[in-house]
This record gives sequence, C-alpha cells and structure tokens, in this order.
Amino acid sequence: MRTRMGHGLSAVMLGLLLGGQALADTPVKAPVEAPAKTPEKAPKVAARLDAVIDKALADKRLVGMVVLVARDGKVIYHRAAGDADREAHVPMREDAVFRLASVSKPLVTAAAMALVDQGKLGLEDPVTKWLPTFRPKLADGREPVITVRQLITHTAGLDYGFFQPADGPYARARVSDGIDEVPGLSLEENLRRLASVPLGFEPGTRWNYSLSIDVLGAVVASAGGAPLPQVFERLIARPLGLRDTGFVAKAPKRLATPYADGKPEPVRMGAQYVMNLGTNRMFFAPGRALDAHAYPSGGAGMVGSAGDFLKFLEAVRTGGAPLFQQPATATSMLTPQTGALEITNEPGWAFGFGGAVLQDAAKAATPQTPGTWKWAGAYGHSWFVDPSRRLSVVAFTNTTIEGMWGAFPRELRDALYAALPDEAPAR
Repeated sequence: MRTRMGHGLSAVMLGLLLGGQALADTPVKAPVEAPAKTPEKAPKVAARLDAVIDKALADKRLVGMVVLVARDGKVIYHRAAGDADREAHVPMREDAVFRLASVSKPLVTAAAMALVDQGKLGLEDPVTKWLPTFRPKLADGREPVITVRQLITHTAGLDYGFFQPADGPYARARVSDGIDEVPGLSLEENLRRLASVPLGFEPGTRWNYSLSIDVLGAVVASAGGAPLPQVFERLIARPLGLRDTGFVAKAPKRLATPYADGKPEPVRMGAQYVMNLGTNRMFFAPGRALDAHAYPSGGAGMVGSAGDFLKFLEAVRTGGAPLFQQPATATSMLTPQTGALEITNEPGWAFGFGGAVLQDAAKAATPQTPGTWKWAGAYGHSWFVDPSRRLSVVAFTNTTIEGMWGAFPRELRDALYAALPDEAPAR
C-alpha cells in the first residue's frame, strides 16, 4: 500500500486509529480473572512504568491515561493518571470509558469468530451470502468474490477515506469512515456508497487497512440474526461481563474527553474535529459515542474501558473461553493469516484475526517475542498480548496521535520488558 499521509505518518499508521486453521474440539478453561480487591503492583514494573507515564504528562504529550498490565492472569500494574477532562479538572479514573476507534476491530472480529466457532459463519463464505447487495467491482468492471476471511484480514480491496485526498473517490461517494458522523446515515446506506466505488485491487492479493470491519459488522448482524450491537452483547459482552463496552456510552459521566496533539499542549476536540494531514483529512465526531442513532461501525464505533478490554485480551490469550468452545478459534486470532502479504511500514509483522502478529522481532525492533498480537486506536490507544511471556497490556489514553503512535506506547513497552525477569519465553 502506498503512503498517503503527511506529518511523517504513513497511512497505515494513522489507520491504526482496528491460511485457515482446523478447529479442534478440546474444551478450554476460562481465563483467570483479576482478584476483586485492588491488586498489588510489581515494584520494579511500577517504578519503570510510572516514570514513563509521569514524563509523558510532564512533557504535555498526553492529557490522561489508564494503563493495565496482566501477567499469568494477574494484574501486576494498574494506574490511572492525568485528567479525563483537563478544563473541568476531572482526574482520570481506572474505570474511565474511552472512545475506542480501531480497538473496536478485534472485538467485532471476535464476534465473527464466535459465529465461526458455532458453525453459523464460514471464513470462506462469500460476503454476498450474507449481504446480497454488497457487490463492489474492480476498476475494469469485473465483480470479484470477497470472502469473510478477506474482510477480517484487510485483504478485500477496500480502503479508508482518510487515506485518500480530500476529493478522493470515497469523499465523492460520501462514504463515512465510522469515526465521523453523518446524521441519518445507516450502515446499509454506507455500505451501498462503499460498494459504488471500485475496489483498489483484486481481493486476496494485497493488504490494505480499510473499512472492511464495518462490512464484517454487517455480516455478523446478518449471520447472528440481530443488529450488530445486540449480537456483540450476546456473544462477547455478556459472557465476559463487559459492563462498559458497546456502541453507545452507558455511563456518560465516565466518558473521557478526547484531545489531539498540539503545542504547547494537546488541544481539546470539539463536537467535530478535523485533523489535517497534507492532502488527507480525518474527521472525528466525539459525540458519536453518545448517539444511539449513529450507525454501529464495527471498525471504529465502539466505546469501552481498559478493564473490560483486558478481560477480553485475557480470554483470547488463555484459549477463548467463554467466547469460544474450540481453543483453535482463539489460536487462529493469534496466528498470521496473510501469508507473504506485507503490512505496510510494519516490518516483521503479519496480520492475524483482529490484529498484527509479530514474526521477526529484529526486523520490528521490539523486545516482544514472536507471536505477540497487537493493534491500536486513533483516539490514542495501544494494546498487545505476548503469549510467550503470558502478558496482556492495555494503554488507553485520551490523546491522539501520541497515545496511539507517538513515543509513549514504545516507551511503555520498552520499560515493561526491561523490568520483567530475564527468562526464556514459554513454548
């Protein structure tokens, strides 16, 4: 995929804003839950992570954040720092609710995989089996088959509008990226607009971060027999007890105020915020999180807390229960699924289901071990699971782009690994 953004960011990096495997029948154990009482911090980990957080706040690179680290199923670090609302002097709290942006993607992908696990959806199903009118064509007029697998892995030939010039084809078709808000726009109408634009390439031949998870959300709704929010609640939120994760904020008073990078300090987003990126623009509509009428964007439209997301990551890391009956379903999410297709500007990483999977730590210049699963979100979030080190890490901030792709997530990652005991990775 070509680079299409200014400000020193590749298009795919801003997009971080979200070979099949046979499924075994062996039952799995439920993930270990953190104790109900406040967990104790690991002293060495706490000292190093506190230093990274304190510096990011002192430098005014971030306004607020919640960071959680679990190892072997136990929370070894937890901290809320900075402000949820700087102007109102509201401190960040650990149960703050954030606009998730692309952190929505692994959650909606998991809902799709739960249907696959139940035999109600197939990875090789043509999308038209579930969405008969979604039939985008190639530039030469041919109508290719797009599969569910290709939607999940971002190999369907679709794109994002914020990767294109301001007058690009998605803008001309008035396609929503799911992080903006168009009053009255339904998911069905947005998919109609999306399908009216020619695909960028033959499905399955390239990797391109895109609106494919919005399309997947519609597939999940069709296969699940109910609107996407209801299917997500039934398959993911209710089994895991995710009280704050969904498509509309249930506790508006705990919703963190969003900010964007700025000098001398981050700037508060208003009802609408436009981030200019050379010839590209990204439109944010923070009020979407409170609008029950906004269409449910599977790729960018959810809200949730760090604690909820940690529960989700731990469930996937430990075999999938109670979401999946077959442990191979969870394993497939943590397994490279894109073969030799490269993730642009992410050397050493391939794409799995719901996130990128580390293949070569040296190429990626990371202390994480091969098999690490990660992604991020445009409102300022990062997360990863390192199965070999039995680690799950969530870092939700209310500041974009620093919290997503600035120095902060890398500094946090490096500080954590420097504090961990020197040991051989589990096999």
